[in-house]
Amino acid sequence: MDNDKVVPLTKGMKTPQRPLTLKDVSVASGVSEMTVSRVLRNRGDVSDATREKVLKAAKSLGYVPNKIAGALASNRVNLVAVIIPSLSNMVFPEVLTGLNEVLDSSPLQSVVGVTNYSPEKEEQVLFEMLSWRPSGIILAGLEHSDASRAMLKASGIPVVEIMDTDGEPIDAVVGISHRRAGREMARQITRYGYRNIGFLGTKMPMDHRARKRFEGFTEALAKEGIEVIDQEFYDGGSSLLKGREMTERILKRSPKLDFLYYSNDMIGAGGLLYLLDKGVDVPGKIGLAGFNGTELLDGLSRKLATMDAGRDEIGRAAARIILERIADEDMKGGQRIELSPRIQEGETLKRS
Repeated sequence: MDNDKVVPLTKGMKTPQRPLTLKDVSVASGVSEMTVSRVLRNRGDVSDATREKVLKAAKSLGYVPNKIAGALASNRVNLVAVIIPSLSNMVFPEVLTGLNEVLDSSPLQSVVGVTNYSPEKEEQVLFEMLSWRPSGIILAGLEHSDASRAMLKASGIPVVEIMDTDGEPIDAVVGISHRRAGREMARQITRYGYRNIGFLGTKMPMDHRARKRFEGFTEALAKEGIEVIDQEFYDGGSSLLKGREMTERILKRSPKLDFLYYSNDMIGAGGLLYLLDKGVDVPGKIGLAGFNGTELLDGLSRKLATMDAGRDEIGRAAARIILERIADEDMKGGQRIELSPRIQEGETLKRS
């Protein structure tokens, strides 16, 4: 992509030099390694007070038991743990495709865990995956619970957070600035003369990247003296049906809207189909735009305006970082690759 940037992270940041051991938990909790082992394996008689002390120390350190200890000399398996929030969202299969294109030429194999956008589920998936001592980990987003961050920092393996660069990564990061993406779409919308704008998307406390795009979007609109007039939100996975239903509801409430900005292409496509079925002039009467640039758009009778987030390249770049770090154990962490989001105007943005 044009203007892609590769820049170092803050000086002094580095990947941990070794994984934590039972001895670290023993020292932190003040009990013997044997007792720590009993607690973590749930074996033997241990008092409730001691058990609580050990578990608290392990969680604060980010310690994860090693299920392959003693089985392999390297204490590593040729797996790359990949943790994503959803498989129903078309974005992530495309990321996985790019990632596996790179890993296919190596001894490494990806194994995928799904969190359903739940921080608690992410903790569970991360704990299980790290217990098998993968060679690296790739996970979506920069927002994690304290326990997840502790496990990642203590893992002693390359960690690559993907999709988002708006925040402070744990180690390496590959993605786009979603605030920038929102700002650029808002500027393009106002450039074409739209003023009565509605937003349709997920409930953003669960989708940090959608929230950041919305923040950038409203920030750029405010500079033009424009506010989002109405909003419509949904729970669960994206679908064409939800896009149709949301579009119908928001236009019934706010019939003067002349532009609808959707948080992703799936619901945007549903909105487009609804409007075309109703005989609405798109974009003459109302303009539309989504986000992601998915291949779904190629099958529509009218191409939805969107923004390409470089999903396959994000996957490829993340896999390359893992391979490079494994090949050179002395290589410092902290790689940062920021791709440039690109607007695809389609046929629903520019009025003739």
